[in-house]
Amino acid sequence: MSRDLSLIVQYATPAPELPRWRLRRWVQHALSSVLMVEAEAGMPDRFRAASFTLRLVDADEGRRLNHEFRHKDYATNVLTFEYGIDPEGMASGDIVLCLPVLYREAAEQKKTILAHAAHLTVHGVLHALGYNHIDPEEATDMEMLEASILEKIGIANPYQETGG
Repeated sequence: MSRDLSLIVQYATPAPELPRWRLRRWVQHALSSVLMVEAEAGMPDRFRAASFTLRLVDADEGRRLNHEFRHKDYATNVLTFEYGIDPEGMASGDIVLCLPVLYREAAEQKKTILAHAAHLTVHGVLHALGYNHIDPEEATDMEMLEASILEKIGIANPYQETGG
């Protein structure tokens, strides 16, 4: 199960370890998994295609965007702007990854940069598709879906304690 994907990747800061093909692969896995999970739950197709912009930024831009749109004066790891699904079935959104935060968190959590980047990309895609983690039940559902998607691409569950 897959849908058409238009993905624009913007590098506001260099990220040679995160080429477009790798980011696209993670986004496609997230989309396919959402479609499969929703079909298995008996839900009708919510979207026929997706159009996302994925922007990789430095700490200054990450902080500015988080301040401007969330009124929080710090750079966050991933910031998603969900635009919904239009009448033709196009899901759209913008996903911003703040690389310095991603790198710092990966080191703190003893994860590879690629594993953490994949997680944050999938997390952002799920937000762009309307998933959320505001209440505990939504958070559990979203975390389980993220873990399932990441497992399919060979990445450990980011919500399990790693020890050490």
